[in-house]
Amino acid sequence: MKICGLTANEDAVAAARLGADYLGVVLTPGFRRSVPVASAAAVVDGTRTWKVAVLVNPSGAEADEAATALGASVVQLHGDEGPDLVRELRRRGEWWVWKAVRARTSSDIRRTVDTLGPLVDGILVEGWKEGVVGGGGVRVMLEPEAVREAVPPELQLILAGGLTPSTAASAVARFRPDVVDVSSGVEGEQGRKDPKLMGAFVQAARPASTT
Repeated sequence: MKICGLTANEDAVAAARLGADYLGVVLTPGFRRSVPVASAAAVVDGTRTWKVAVLVNPSGAEADEAATALGASVVQLHGDEGPDLVRELRRRGEWWVWKAVRARTSSDIRRTVDTLGPLVDGILVEGWKEGVVGGGGVRVMLEPEAVREAVPPELQLILAGGLTPSTAASAVARFRPDVVDVSSGVEGEQGRKDPKLMGAFVQAARPASTT
């Protein structure tokens, strides 16, 4: 499972201690939980958990700089990135690449898989909201079978959007994702994670999680 939108070292250390598999940091400027690239290493200092550099429409050089600064194992793309950018990332580093889809229909997922499936390692499916880059805390409204059919088995399915400690177990059981991704659902205030909520989320999601 992944705790995303981390902005403080205290929260990252707590997430790792509580059992998160991935720590996500938004490294593109202009978003509510954005962290400057120069501060990326400080946010995750003292953790050995896999790090995820969350980016929106970066250039290859920007993605390289951000992922390197964070010590990322995964680059997660949330914009309109195409095959050329993903190929450049492959040339620049050994990161896994996850591509996010704000899905209104299963066709949205299929189009991304058709375009980028051979180039990426995972598809992150999140809810759709008008004018929002990223899920905006919106849960996926599609039927689980439609999502599973749209994501081929060789790719990881990362489920995001609107997850909380009270909804995690049901979402994992229904969608059978490889990774569940939470951000605002474990916050006490915007950008700051609540250890009790993170612990409850991990406990709720872990029994059925494959990650």
